[in-house]
This record gives sequence, structure tokens and C-alpha cells, in this order.
Amino acid sequence: MALANAGFTVDAVCPSRHPIGKTSAVRKTHTYHGLAPIRSFADAIAATQPDLIVPGDDRATLHLHDLHHQERNRSRGGASTCALIESSLGAPASFPVVQARTTFLEVAQEEGVRVPKSRVIRTSSDLRDWVTSMGCPTVLKTDRSSGGEGVRIVQTREEAERAFRALEAPSLFARAAKRALVNQDTTLVWPSLLRRRSVVNAQAFIPGRDATSLIACWKGAVLASLHFEVLSKEDAGGPSTVLRLVENPEMSIAAEKMIRRLELSGLHGFDFMLDSRTGRAYLLEINPRATQIGHLTLGPGRDLPAALYAAATGEVAQPCPRLTENNTITLFPQEWKRNPKSPFLQSGYHDVPWKEPELVRACLQGPRNHRAGIFERDSLQAFLAAQLPGTGQFLRRIAADRLNCEKE
Repeated sequence: MALANAGFTVDAVCPSRHPIGKTSAVRKTHTYHGLAPIRSFADAIAATQPDLIVPGDDRATLHLHDLHHQERNRSRGGASTCALIESSLGAPASFPVVQARTTFLEVAQEEGVRVPKSRVIRTSSDLRDWVTSMGCPTVLKTDRSSGGEGVRIVQTREEAERAFRALEAPSLFARAAKRALVNQDTTLVWPSLLRRRSVVNAQAFIPGRDATSLIACWKGAVLASLHFEVLSKEDAGGPSTVLRLVENPEMSIAAEKMIRRLELSGLHGFDFMLDSRTGRAYLLEINPRATQIGHLTLGPGRDLPAALYAAATGEVAQPCPRLTENNTITLFPQEWKRNPKSPFLQSGYHDVPWKEPELVRACLQGPRNHRAGIFERDSLQAFLAAQLPGTGQFLRRIAADRLNCEKE
């Protein structure tokens, strides 16, 4: 989560040793404690007195919703924090809507937005009724999940039943403990201890091409937007790795309707499916936070940070020059990690933060277990062999340094 003050000063709330600490864009980092997340955010806000908060993942947004609820119920002293969260995210009435996938799609349908059929699945009987009615393949998704972790595309009733049980079940304590000890990520500890079950939604499967939007908005009005078709993903339900900039009126109108209806502010992402038969856009879900494309400045009406800064401060911020004329954006390190021999590394604009070498090094580092280490070594060697244009020499030097460290 980023906390911004007028003058472009940015602090961040993140776990210790997070890669965001390697960038010069952040003045100071405040430690996120997974066992006391609300207190982590409250302390950071009190220390920085920000003008705007920009959550970087779904969990941060949920924590801000919870902090708003906590401060609103205080007898005094919480009004300023509530006002800050509302100006950063939008009307509090939108909070429960963006947290619940099926509720969000029901509201979208009320606005005349095309959406797939969806239903909350509470029991195995609900699931059987859904599969009998809708058939397979079908999509199962949990509320409050992101990055593909809570998504399953199932092909049969038996597979659907197994996936439902796995998605609904509380996190295993062994998994939560391992993530806490190895990855320094304690976010699963409380759900595991409290045996908290997830809400599972069934969604009709729409064959087609993934698409995604990110919108800068203020009090229900669109300020600037980016719309992409997805050319490559980490896996079927995971995040994008290569995108192509597009203009799609259906996507634009759907996002505008939802932003107006929910009175949203800040940065909000929307995921779509473009039907392979008709090309029509189906709105699948909202990502109520910044996504991995938010920093891209791609011409008039497509500079989201400048538009949001101007709205939040009342000052005029000059849009940055267009980052590239290439409409294909290859995300780093996602596409390289997916396939170090990917042709998109050369044909697309490879979005490597060349001016932040320590951040690049942090992105190149991988997990420390033996098997992952072998994969990382092979990937680095493949990266060294690739003939990447321009500043690829810089990254190849970093990769070579990394391989030399592995040998020592």
C-alpha cells in the first residue's frame, strides 16, 4: 500500500524485505505485520498523514475497509481516517459490493452491463444444481482472493466437487506456518486459527480472450483509463504477463457505469472476457486497487498517476511523455519467468525498471529451495542467451552476476 503526500512524496506499507524497499521512488517503508494488519495501517497513516492512499493488492483494500469500520465506530477521533479512506477508495457503501463477486455482478447487471451468470455456492447441493443447469466447464471463485489463487476452471462434476471442497476449506495451519516462517508472510495465520471458510461463487464459463482495464477515478467520475487485451498469462486463472493496448467501447462504458454507480475514487481494475464468437465484452470482476499496469503512461487520457494527483491535490500535473509507441507491453519479470525464451521479450515493449537496478536485482531473485534454484539458474542462462534489444545488456550483466553468486 502506498501513502502519498502532495509533492509526490510516497511512503509504503509492506512486509519486511519486500522488493518495494529497493526502489528510490519510496521515501520510507512501514512494516506490515500480518498478525496485526489493521494496527500496521493505522500506525502508518498516523505517522505520515497522507493525502491519498493507493492499495497495491486486494488484501490491503480489505484492511482499509476494516480500518474504516473500526474508526467509524469510535466515539471520537476516527473521522479524519474515515475521510481519508473514503477520498482514496470511494463511498463506503461500495465496500461490501467490491468484496463479494456475485453481489458485484448483480449490481453490474442492474446497470445494464453484460456479465456471465453467477451464483454463491454454499453447499454441495447448490453446486450440483448449478452444474446440472449450466454444465461444464464452469468457473469457481472465492471472495477476497486475487492473483488466481482462489480460481478453478473445472471440466466435470467430480472435479467441481473436489475444487469446491478445497476452495471452501480453511487454510491448513501447516501451510500458514510454513508461509510465515519461510516467506515471512503471516496473512494466513489468523484465518487458519479461526477456521474461517471462504465464500465460493460459481460463474458461467465464457470462451474467449481475457481483457483488463485500470481506471483512475474521483468521486464516481472517470479521469483516465487503460484498456488491454491479454496476450499471455502465468496460467489459466493467473495474472497477465503480456498485454496489448486497445480501445474497446464496451469495456469503457462498463467501467464508467460501475464507477458512477459505486461512487469510486482512486485506482480500480476491471477484468473482462471477450467472447470468441461475438467479440462482446463480459465484465467478470473488479480489482479494487492498483494493478500491475498502473504506472504505464501511454498518451493523452492514459496517464493515470498524473490524473489522480491532479484530482486529489487540485494542482495541475503535466502528463508524462508516452512511454512507448509499441502497443504490446511485456511485463517484467512476469513474462520472463513464465518463459525466458518468449518472443514477446523482443517484439513487445519490455517494461523493465532500468533506472532502478536494485529493484531489478530483487525481481531476478527467486526462492531458495533446491528445485526452484535449478529452474532459476536455467532461466537465467536462457535469458543470457537471448538477444534482447537496447538496454538488454544491462539486465544480462545483472543476470550474469546472479549466476556467479550461485556458483560461489
